[in-house]
Amino acid sequence: MAKRLTCDVVVVGAGMVGAACALYAARTGLDVRVVDRGPVAGGTTGAGEGNLLVSDKEPGPELELAALSARLWADLAAELGPVIEYEPKGGLVVASTPRSLAALAEFAAGQRAAGVTAEPVRADDLPGLEPHLAPGMAGGVHYPQDAQVMPALAAAHLLRASGAPLHTGRTVTGVLRAADGAVRGVRTDRGDLHAPAVVNAAGTWGGDLAALAGVRLPVHPRRGFVLVTEPLPRLVRHKVYAADYVADVASDSAALRTSPVVEGTAAGPVLIGATRERVGYDRSLSLAAVRALAAGAIGLFPFLERVRALRTYAGFRPYLPDHLPAIGPDPRAPGLFHACGHEGAGIGLATGTGRLIARTLAGKAPDLDLTPFRPERFDNEGGDTP
Repeated sequence: MAKRLTCDVVVVGAGMVGAACALYAARTGLDVRVVDRGPVAGGTTGAGEGNLLVSDKEPGPELELAALSARLWADLAAELGPVIEYEPKGGLVVASTPRSLAALAEFAAGQRAAGVTAEPVRADDLPGLEPHLAPGMAGGVHYPQDAQVMPALAAAHLLRASGAPLHTGRTVTGVLRAADGAVRGVRTDRGDLHAPAVVNAAGTWGGDLAALAGVRLPVHPRRGFVLVTEPLPRLVRHKVYAADYVADVASDSAALRTSPVVEGTAAGPVLIGATRERVGYDRSLSLAAVRALAAGAIGLFPFLERVRALRTYAGFRPYLPDHLPAIGPDPRAPGLFHACGHEGAGIGLATGTGRLIARTLAGKAPDLDLTPFRPERFDNEGGDTP
């Protein structure tokens, strides 16, 4: 007979968000266990670039969550040291035309009013920040609060710091509920984990886990590709992206959308993104997407035309229709907490999400108003967006 295990909280998902939920919940004194059908960072986290951004967030609840998360990431970097490859290198958003620069300046002004450091950069000053940037840009905005981590390493070290027992290779097949509807743990293909609280940190599969509990959460995958170059000296100093990236993030289009995002890494390779398209869980290589990535990157940094791309990989961003994650308790299934649907921002927003979940689990007031993130907000809609 499979062994029955009992704890205070079961976190489903060993990616970055699940790791952060486990860490902060454990630090409130709760007995936490983490379960995942695959390895640590085996899903969206392992296919991410590790971006910790405020630059792409408009004023509102997501920016507030990003600011909270940025502070917590800085604290964890000081605590854990260089093992998570935290780089507070800042971001540079560039505009190629006066029209796009005007739109970027307006966007940045709203962010500054919300507390973001957003420094206008004249065209003549761009080479001082990025000497290898293509000439002829109209200008840009510098965001010193942007940072980066190595996502798989960071998730692994957050889990280790949590001290939570890790059950990988276990598929959750059901959510246990009492006669009154309250959650009582999860059923897996290798035994039950009993707990009065379950945290849904299943990323792109968060909607599937919610369905196991009998509730609806319309999480869908958005596929994205990343190109990885050969190791190079540090030729790209910041995370650099074109101003139209923000519009692509906010788009509801299912079609392929690309906007160049280029950044160096501590290990040497340059990472090149970003694409977005809704094609289900199709992992097949899209030459159109990869060619668009390469062309866009060369448009920003012409030297990349002479650099070899060693590999490309695809991941699935957990997309919710209003572009906000689901965070907090689910009144439809008492004891179920959601921490998923962050789309492409899950690495950066993980720490704030974990802290909000932990404080709620412990019966404490959260740092932010959870109303915009409430998981039941889609109940009045006619159906899911495929």
